[in-house]
Amino acid sequence: MKTSNANYIERRSEIEHYFDRTAAQAWERLTSNAPVGRIRATVRAGRDQMRNTLLDWLPADMRGLRLLDAGCGTGALAVEAAQRGAEVVAIDLSPTLVQLARERLSQAPASGQAGNIHFTSGDMLDEGLGQFDHVVAMDSLIHYDTADIVAALDRLSRRTRGSLLFTFAPRTPLLAVMHRMGRLFPRSERSPALTPVSQDHLRVGLQARIAQGGWREGRSRRVASGFYTSQAWEWHR
Repeated sequence: MKTSNANYIERRSEIEHYFDRTAAQAWERLTSNAPVGRIRATVRAGRDQMRNTLLDWLPADMRGLRLLDAGCGTGALAVEAAQRGAEVVAIDLSPTLVQLARERLSQAPASGQAGNIHFTSGDMLDEGLGQFDHVVAMDSLIHYDTADIVAALDRLSRRTRGSLLFTFAPRTPLLAVMHRMGRLFPRSERSPALTPVSQDHLRVGLQARIAQGGWREGRSRRVASGFYTSQAWEWHR
């Protein structure tokens, strides 16, 4: 299975522009405790469920472990991991969201955090970030097609010792309808379209690319909450 690096870079640029310029304020509100409308409330609830699922799949004691939060957004998962003792590198394409994450962390009450967090903006695939025990990519691959997801996980797997925890947009009738509805919005207001993919096709690609490195699939869970649908998947050595 091949992927086009140019396709990945073009898509990454669209996502960066959307989250850093078009939707930064909306995401600031969505990831806070501020009141939101009914639709966004379902998205917030779904994201909370998904984040808790991924955290449940990580060790309870992460002292001495290094975690990459790939697509950290406003940093909620990174903070939880650091409280368990992890050394967290939290990266996102949006400098605006990363700055918001830093501000929220600095304003939060002291919580006995055992680890630490390094927030940075950039590409989650940057090899300069180093080696990790665990990688979490929550909803940061949902805008890419199967080939690009597989290629991204292949690159991450080469620098990961323990587990890859990621989500993707599952191919469902509801997501197909939502995708069509999204095209009705003015172009300037549209988010980068989700790219629903088949888990079976992802499995074939990952078995071909990372299974030879000792990686095996683990737990999988779908979270569906109103306008939020995402599939979590664990792969481990």
